Amino acid sequence: MTETRAATFTRLVLVALLAALLSLVLPPGRAAAASVQEVTGFGANPGALKMFRYVPDGLPAGRPVVVALHGCTQNAAGYGTGSGWTQLADRWGFSVVLPQQQSGNNASSCFNWFQSGDIARGQGEAASVAQMVDRQLADVSGDASRVYVTGLSAGGGMTSVMMAAYPEKFTAGGVVAGLPYGCAQAAGSPYVCMYVGATQSARQWGDRVRAARPGYGGPWPRLTVFQGTADYTVKPVNMTDLMKQWTDVHGADQVADVSDSVAGYPHQAFRDGSGTVVVETYSVTGMGHGQPVDPGSGGEQCGTAGAHVLDVNLCAAYRLGRSWGLG
Repeated sequence: MTETRAATFTRLVLVALLAALLSLVLPPGRAAAASVQEVTGFGANPGALKMFRYVPDGLPAGRPVVVALHGCTQNAAGYGTGSGWTQLADRWGFSVVLPQQQSGNNASSCFNWFQSGDIARGQGEAASVAQMVDRQLADVSGDASRVYVTGLSAGGGMTSVMMAAYPEKFTAGGVVAGLPYGCAQAAGSPYVCMYVGATQSARQWGDRVRAARPGYGGPWPRLTVFQGTADYTVKPVNMTDLMKQWTDVHGADQVADVSDSVAGYPHQAFRDGSGTVVVETYSVTGMGHGQPVDPGSGGEQCGTAGAHVLDVNLCAAYRLGRSWGLG
């Protein structure tokens, strides 16, 4: 059956209109955006976690990898988008690993940063996340010297775990409203750790990290911490304790070498003996418990506000990415 002249004309007009519309919504030469995808069979997975990832379309080999761990009641895809990490992956060209907790492990979908069997090297959830990193590097031919880990709340606690138990895998980490490594054990309870803090010296905190990877001589991951001053779920003392823990691990003192403000918020940096910044802290004045974001299209903006993802005119993912040399 052949088309009439009118039908042919109508079809050509519709095709032209569709092409015009696509040119408006997609940048020249750019395919539709990638999406968060689940990966199965990534290893023995002793912690029974799920693995999701975001890989920008056309990502070349040799690019960095960021592991982003969600907070309680959140999920992998929602955190990846809300925090701004998938947005920055498209902008700067890196891939994102998004581990996801299962309700069978924790009813509130919190990573078990406080369970001894999940925070030791080669065991439980820590080992599962490490296996995700290995799988991602193999699949995308990523740069093993530029792998970073970050997370919110319980995900921040698990970020500390990964930095301590698998320091050779990560160049740096970003803890958002999270806890020092071994805090629940030091305080005798995760709730005491969260609401009160643990009484430990800098050396005692550092010893907990060193014990997680016996005999390891470094290099250790650098640390950046974001903490709201009005956070009543994870008290700000935990940021101070994280600073003590990781300055000690790096052989630095606990006196800030830089004290300034970023986006109006107090920021400090701590250097080791060679002058390298090994710990940074951002004290987000007036912010409650959540991930700092700054939604918008500006160069320093990223993220989408939501539950425990708070618009405070500072995007933590952007600040981390810049300090890690991603963009």
